[in-house]
Amino acid sequence: MPIKSRIRTIPDHPKKGIMFRDITTLIRDPVGFRLVIDDFTRRYAATLAVFDYIVGIEARGFIIGGALSYSLGKGFIPVRKSGKLPAEVVQHEYELEYGTDTVEIHRDSLETGARVLLVDDLLATGGTAQAAATLVEKLGGVVVEMAFIVNLPDVGGEQRLRDRGYSIYALVEFEGE
Repeated sequence: MPIKSRIRTIPDHPKKGIMFRDITTLIRDPVGFRLVIDDFTRRYAATLAVFDYIVGIEARGFIIGGALSYSLGKGFIPVRKSGKLPAEVVQHEYELEYGTDTVEIHRDSLETGARVLLVDDLLATGGTAQAAATLVEKLGGVVVEMAFIVNLPDVGGEQRLRDRGYSIYALVEFEGE
């Protein structure tokens, strides 16, 4: 059974007309979780020298990023919502369709020139991924690629990020579904 079939769809969440793609059913399944990590590991094992760290976006990006960091022998750096990190941080506020949000990274988490793989569970509008990339760049880092389990190309995030020069990889797409 492939990855896509293990992802639950919840209609009208968080609001009417949205088809929410829930990866909790995928990562609950030990075979599904292994398929995800193995696929990402195959892709990035050959390019280990290309990046120094994995940056995971709160919260589901921690699950995937943590396992992938272990699998590839790379350090893991969290990007968190405001107020969650204990040391000095760099922040970035970004627009959401219903307001704004803020993400943070520890100021000392990256050296200038560090190359990172940015990981999250789902790419929709691209706002959170763009905000996380901005934090990496504020610290002098370089985003080598952004990796997602799910891409929703109809929402426009993939194109938005590609237009800004980012390389995108996703395991599955839900297009027009």
